[in-house]
Amino acid sequence: MDKLAQKEFQERIGRIEGLIQEIGGVADPALRANAQELVQALLDLQGAGLERMLEVIYQTGAAGEVILDQLAQDDLVGNLLILHNLHPCDLETRVRQALDKVRPYLFSHGGNVELLSVSDEGVVRLRLEGSCHGCPSSQVTLKYAIEDGIYASAPDVTAIQVEGVAERGSQLGAAQLAGFVPMAELLGA
Repeated sequence: MDKLAQKEFQERIGRIEGLIQEIGGVADPALRANAQELVQALLDLQGAGLERMLEVIYQTGAAGEVILDQLAQDDLVGNLLILHNLHPCDLETRVRQALDKVRPYLFSHGGNVELLSVSDEGVVRLRLEGSCHGCPSSQVTLKYAIEDGIYASAPDVTAIQVEGVAERGSQLGAAQLAGFVPMAELLGA
C-alpha cells in the first residue's frame, strides 16, 4: 500500500473509531444497543462473505493458493483477514516475516534481532543484537523500526518486549536514553 493509500486507510480507521465512540456515548440505551448490534451484524456478514470468498479461491488449486498468498501479503486485505481471524499465517509466522523485512535495515546499522517468543496472548519477546554503532539513539531508532514493521504485519500483537539492547546499550539502559549519563561513563571507565 502506498503512503497516500495508507494515510487514507488510517483516516478511515480513525473515523470508524470516532463513530463507535459516539455510539457508545448515546444516552438512549435501546438506540445504543441497536446501533452496536447493527455494527456487529455488518461485521459478521462481512466476515462470512470473506470466508466464503477464500474458500472459493482455495478450491481452484495451486493458482488459488498463489492468490491467497498475495491477498494475505496485501496490507489492507491482510489486516481485514486478521480482523476476521481468517489470515492464513499464524501470528508467529507474520512476526517472523516482519523481522525478515527489517533485517537488511538492521544489518546496515550493525545490528540484528532475534525472536525469543510469541505468547498465546500476543506478546512478542525480542532481543536486539550487535553494536548498532554503539549509539543509544541508533538503538532506539532500530527498536522503533522493528516495532513499526511488526505492527504493520501483525496488528494483533498486544505488546512487544525488547531485551538485550546491544552490548553497550544493555549496560547503560533506559536511564541514558532519558538523558542521564552514569559517572563511570563520564570518567571513561
